[in-house]
Amino acid sequence: MKTLALVTAVAASGHDDDLVPLLDACADAGLQARAVAWDDPTVSWARFDAVLLRSPWDYTERLPEFMAWCAQVDQATELLNPLNVVRWNTDKHYLADLATIGIPVVPTHFVEPDAEPMEALAAFLGAFDASEFVVKPAISAGARDTQRYGRDQQFAAGNHVARLLDQERSVMLQPYIASVDQRGETALLYFDGQFSHAIRKAALLAPGEAARQAPMALGEIAAGSATTSEQALAETVLAATARLRQLESPLAYARIDLLAGAEGEPCLLELELTEPSLFFAQAPGSAARFAGLLAARLADGTVRARMGPA
Repeated sequence: MKTLALVTAVAASGHDDDLVPLLDACADAGLQARAVAWDDPTVSWARFDAVLLRSPWDYTERLPEFMAWCAQVDQATELLNPLNVVRWNTDKHYLADLATIGIPVVPTHFVEPDAEPMEALAAFLGAFDASEFVVKPAISAGARDTQRYGRDQQFAAGNHVARLLDQERSVMLQPYIASVDQRGETALLYFDGQFSHAIRKAALLAPGEAARQAPMALGEIAAGSATTSEQALAETVLAATARLRQLESPLAYARIDLLAGAEGEPCLLELELTEPSLFFAQAPGSAARFAGLLAARLADGTVRARMGPA
């Protein structure tokens, strides 16, 4: 029987709604799956046929340690998703890579730690005619340290930017896409390159609400459907990712979060390839589908998505 580690974190205990359904589905699919914390020093990772990142949601606070652990696992067994994808996807500068090759993304201005915060904010506001905007760190999860501001809140927003820069963190400035208040986000889930299901997420950032500090913040989730244009964009994003990371086989999982842009066409908000919630509860049968695809990958020896740049 093939063995599979489902990687979580102590900080995620009780918060990963996908974990128990996936453990049960793996058992039904003939996989011996075990939930383990990524930083548990007693675990021998070489004993597993594959290690699947599921909810290591404290990694943003411990990124160098987490990436060193990922590299160690990659040497011992199969890491899913692969190491070069995880390295790229844990920092949202990947949005700039995708935008450069023509993927429609939410407009994003990056501010680096050596910048002057108020000057960077003024430059952003001069370039974008947005009544509201969002400040967030480039490395974060679950809307942590993310806040929505109006143009009349530049002083508060500048202080937010300064706090993040003082912590040597890159900052993202984005116009607030108003359509999310009415339509929410659409998240499309792909398993082994195949579309599985879609969900709708209600808006997370309320006006005047303080930045969240918890590493997970899902908000209101409902089953949904993907339009033809949303699915087309999601598959374009996956194909672009495969080219950028020189992958020769599909990713084990991917979640593509989309918003409706100014003209109603979808644009990419985030591409989740490292530890996304998969929303099994909103899509009956999806956990079994994912476990079956994982079992097939392990059985035929095609687990590793061969890759180029590290």
